[in-house]
Amino acid sequence: MMGRAWMGGLVAVLAAVQLAAPAFAAEARKDEARLEAGRKIYNFRCYFCHGYSGDAKTLAATYLQPRPRDFTKDDERSISREQMLAAVRDGKPGTAMKGFRGIISDSDVEKVVDFVRDEFIRRKAPNTRYHTPENGWTNHERNKLAFPFATGQIPLDRPWDQLSAAEQQGKRLFLSTCVTCHDHARTEDPGPAWGGRPLSYPRNHFDPGDDMKPAPATKLDAIASASPYKLHDVVPQVAGLTAKEKRGEALYQSNCAFCHAATGTGRNWIGSFMEPHPRDLTDPKFMKDMTRQRLAHTIREGLANTSMPAWKSVLKDDEIEAIIAYISRVFHPVKS
Repeated sequence: MMGRAWMGGLVAVLAAVQLAAPAFAAEARKDEARLEAGRKIYNFRCYFCHGYSGDAKTLAATYLQPRPRDFTKDDERSISREQMLAAVRDGKPGTAMKGFRGIISDSDVEKVVDFVRDEFIRRKAPNTRYHTPENGWTNHERNKLAFPFATGQIPLDRPWDQLSAAEQQGKRLFLSTCVTCHDHARTEDPGPAWGGRPLSYPRNHFDPGDDMKPAPATKLDAIASASPYKLHDVVPQVAGLTAKEKRGEALYQSNCAFCHAATGTGRNWIGSFMEPHPRDLTDPKFMKDMTRQRLAHTIREGLANTSMPAWKSVLKDDEIEAIIAYISRVFHPVKS
């Protein structure tokens, strides 16, 4: 009798499990779809600063102080879900982390936060790699000669005569194409030769199959062939700048040009990806009513619902004034 009762109980349990299995499976599919929705939001909104793999190893991150958060160094105790929700909704004062309230829904904020916590903080997963067919990179293996320079396996400043023919070809490819996003990778001596900032445009029209090309004499020779965006990464040459305007030029070109372009037009490669686009500081229609007070307030406080962050914790008032003086002299006069 006991055996029959035990068997009957086991059958009942198994039947209950079978009935519950579809519900569990449906819930798992729902969770997976939710995380995939968060992945899409992250890959569109967040990767530029935080990286496709959440480690903040991006070109944009090298321009930001403090650096974007590296989620791969966190665990679930080091930052709470509530803290992350607040940061995405409202931004982080004193950083380039803008608030997305009004740009994405509260539901999407939760989805992207839960994706980050699952993908980078909990599982330390790589997300998607940038160089995938889905991201427009078909047959990326054809560029494999450049990979050792992108990963730092070979330092970029290793002398040409110490590289094999294949390595020389890979270095030429890296300098003409990959350096745009990979910065200058690894160098043994990151001195003046590599001190210049990378430009925002992708280098096109490079033929890695031409083994007859001589090694470039300088870095500038290596990037001589460029896309149409090159024009907007060339700093305007204006004679007779005052000391204040020269200071503003240095500050603008090191802090503002990556989005607004060296020419102030916002028509560089990075600016073209932003929505809404960075302001064209040379546009007479936009600039005709611009005042120094209004421009200073925008730089200090940022602009809601755009990628324009608040610089008040990064730039001092006199630095902001110098930038405005430069803009007024070089791009378009700004009213007092």
